[in-house]
Amino acid sequence: MTKSFTLILPCFNEGHTFEKSVNKIIAELKRNKVQWEIIFVEDKSIDDTKFAVEKFVKSDKKIRAIFHNRNMGRGKSVADGIAASKFSICGFMDVDCEISPSYIPLFIHEIQKGSDLVVGTRFYEKGFASISRVAASRIYSYIVKRTLGIPIGDTETGFKFFNKKNILKVLKSVEDNGWFWDTEICARSYWRGLKISEVPVLFVRRHEKKSTVNLFTDSIDYFVKLINFRSQKPVSN
Repeated sequence: MTKSFTLILPCFNEGHTFEKSVNKIIAELKRNKVQWEIIFVEDKSIDDTKFAVEKFVKSDKKIRAIFHNRNMGRGKSVADGIAASKFSICGFMDVDCEISPSYIPLFIHEIQKGSDLVVGTRFYEKGFASISRVAASRIYSYIVKRTLGIPIGDTETGFKFFNKKNILKVLKSVEDNGWFWDTEICARSYWRGLKISEVPVLFVRRHEKKSTVNLFTDSIDYFVKLINFRSQKPVSN
């Protein structure tokens, strides 16, 4: 049973918290007795993120990077990382560590037990400030379940692990390169009969990091894409 995995870190304008977050992730990986590699996928940031990535790549042979020559979206970044992974288990997390890297062993274990896709299901710390974001997330999750007929509690969580061999078959049909990629990969995996498991994960908002998500415009974009995508739902489901 493999104890090796690839961690994909999609990066775009990560700001001044980036190096601290990555060091936290690396420290967690070193605490676990597994063989690992990190693949940064730098999505043409306009801040200093690229230079920070280059610094990490030089610091450790287990770290490498893909640099996009134009901004291609978070979904495309993750997909490129999966394709480049040298291990049969791979996964990604949002580099801001709003979901702790300490969950990584649980996700690896789920893949080892036979899951093809492991999805984090967020629960929130007490007193979470952005009630509107929590509400939007839960409303979206409910609509996804009803519209697409998939029993996944939180398709949008930025913490997912994969059986590389089986998820590559699904990736061939995925069309979206942006944030909707998460919903699409979950739906297509379910429709194809892949084994999916969910792991509860605590979401802790980092207020010192500026979010790249616009709640209003991105929510509209999500719902438009969801309505268009539902036409691809298999009749049998």
